[in-house]
Amino acid sequence: MLDALQQAYDAVVRDWGPALLQGAVVTLEISLGAFALGLLIGLATALVKLGGHPLLKRLANAYTSVCRSLPELLLILLLYYAGGDAINALAALLGQPQVEVNGFAAAIVVLGIVQGAYAAEIMRGAVQAIPHGHIEAARAFGCGRWLTARRVILPEMMPYALAGLANLWLVLIKDSALISVVGYSELLFTTKQAAGSTRQYLLFYLTVAVIYLLMTLLSNAGFSLIERRFRRWQPAL
Repeated sequence: MLDALQQAYDAVVRDWGPALLQGAVVTLEISLGAFALGLLIGLATALVKLGGHPLLKRLANAYTSVCRSLPELLLILLLYYAGGDAINALAALLGQPQVEVNGFAAAIVVLGIVQGAYAAEIMRGAVQAIPHGHIEAARAFGCGRWLTARRVILPEMMPYALAGLANLWLVLIKDSALISVVGYSELLFTTKQAAGSTRQYLLFYLTVAVIYLLMTLLSNAGFSLIERRFRRWQPAL
């Protein structure tokens, strides 16, 4: 029993520990970058849906409908390969050599586009939950559009949006593993290499499950602190 535990410790910590740690860091970096990009895309899309030009509204509705209808793995493959082909086609038109798409940047952009569709619906619902009288009061005090958005809409929408955004972040951490299908080395891809190299599949997959669980628990704790901060002005239920 002690020998088996020692072998497991050597395989996970000594032999593959640095690689798994690096994979976890890459997973978090991709997730953070994609989450930030998804928030920007989602906010812009939500604003267009709420009060944009009719043509822009149709485009925004088409974007969210497509991204929420197709499997995320299929979207990642389409965006990754179609995006790379489009960049190289543009380079060819400009007489430039072929461009090698950076895997890390591509992972952030692809996941950000996919998650932006979900973030848009979360933010649109959060804005619609704000009592309209608050916005009318801001306008009555002479606040312009941007001041109203900064001082009224954004602070009031966050308590309604945080639960959905927290779930979106947790889903994004797991979805980052889908990037491994295009050959980019993140946590799950590294785990597959370790398991295949040592033939200790159960050991390494249980290890990576614990790592994902720790990420989830820490994320939940962080979002709880943020939610308490934004809800400090609201009456307790």
